[in-house]
Amino acid sequence: MRGGPRGAARGGERASRYALRVSIPLPPVALYIHLPFCVARCPYCDFTVYAGSDARGPRARTERLYGAVARELELRADALDERFGAPAAGSAAPATPSGRAARQPLRTVYFGGGTPSLVPGEWLERLMAVVRARYGVAPDAEVTIEANPGPDERGDPAAFRRVGVTRISFGAQSLSAAELRRLGRRHSPADVAAAVAGARAAGIESVNLDLLYDVPGQSVGDWETTLRAALALAPDHLSLYALTLDDPEAEGIAGTGGDHLPTAPGARRWRERARLEQDDDRAADQYVLATEMLASAGWRGYEISNWARPGHESRHNLVYWEREPYEAVGPGAHAFDGVVRRWNAAAMEPYVAALTPAGGAGRSAIPPGGSETLDEPTAQAEAAILALRLDRGLPAAAASGPFAAHFDWARSSGLLELIEIAGEPRLRLTTRGRLLGNELFARLV
Repeated sequence: MRGGPRGAARGGERASRYALRVSIPLPPVALYIHLPFCVARCPYCDFTVYAGSDARGPRARTERLYGAVARELELRADALDERFGAPAAGSAAPATPSGRAARQPLRTVYFGGGTPSLVPGEWLERLMAVVRARYGVAPDAEVTIEANPGPDERGDPAAFRRVGVTRISFGAQSLSAAELRRLGRRHSPADVAAAVAGARAAGIESVNLDLLYDVPGQSVGDWETTLRAALALAPDHLSLYALTLDDPEAEGIAGTGGDHLPTAPGARRWRERARLEQDDDRAADQYVLATEMLASAGWRGYEISNWARPGHESRHNLVYWEREPYEAVGPGAHAFDGVVRRWNAAAMEPYVAALTPAGGAGRSAIPPGGSETLDEPTAQAEAAILALRLDRGLPAAAASGPFAAHFDWARSSGLLELIEIAGEPRLRLTTRGRLLGNELFARLV
């Protein structure tokens, strides 16, 4: 889940139920599988990515990593079986022979990266076989794979469909050839069109395009041109992100055991130059333009950075925003059970070494990483912030108690509006609130 605009990024018994809901450990309803290889690493990318000779050629580390991911899937499934019972075989959750209710099969599976479309079809089949056997996958589950649009990176959508993929997310980033070169991307606008057409021909049910705004040198008019070109390709979903140029090392998340990798010197220099060409006011104008254009085209801006045609909202990402439990495997991956957030360290060799004992001797071990148990105030603040990212907001009564003054301030400042859904009063961010949401979020934590 990436950020939105840089500004953003019940009383009584009902309020008490809302509070209790955020702190109960539960089995996962979604699974994220991080496959970190790319042909090349873009200078703005902060994801856990290994590129170049790590990804291709005689020194590639792909096979070892894929095997380690398969073993982590098994180990995490063992832990879930012990804690919550075995998964149900179908969409129901009958009692096991011991009388314990089986856990529900997964509603979503997401292959992220990196460029998972580089993964050979046989490995995708092997990983999905483990997922189905050990976690269960609902018959109507959403299964997403991320892909790059270039002809040597988009993979075989027909093979993805056979594995069970229902949704492809293409990292288009722009439909301007000049902007793509500026961003260090390897594909062309024509490649994006070909990738979408190939996914449609293979019968993929839902297609997303990721696009970036506030790109160095990008005017509001340039952004409008990209949006119009994207709409002309008739995707089902658009994820629109302000280009963020963070520094994982300065944030202390790239050291030993951290969930990010250090920034390469060349990428650091690129970011320093790029920041000089960014502008918050221009980014805000670009965001408002997108909001108005997509609304007029009948798209729903269901989350700060995400728009969909009706019925094509990302069910996997909604799990994150609705604060439901999810499992995750792979270097740098994050999981959540409703109370504890857990992450794997980003470094590949310690990850693989833990899951692949030397010489085949010994047992595989949980890879290095960390965890955080959320106290109730933190959980409540997080639940409110995540709910406000969505267009349906949160129940108005949940804005009472310790948050009341902050929500009163946000309403008086034009950041929140009162709406009604199915007879329930709710608070949601206005467009101004989506741009300046971090002003409220910072007060809640």
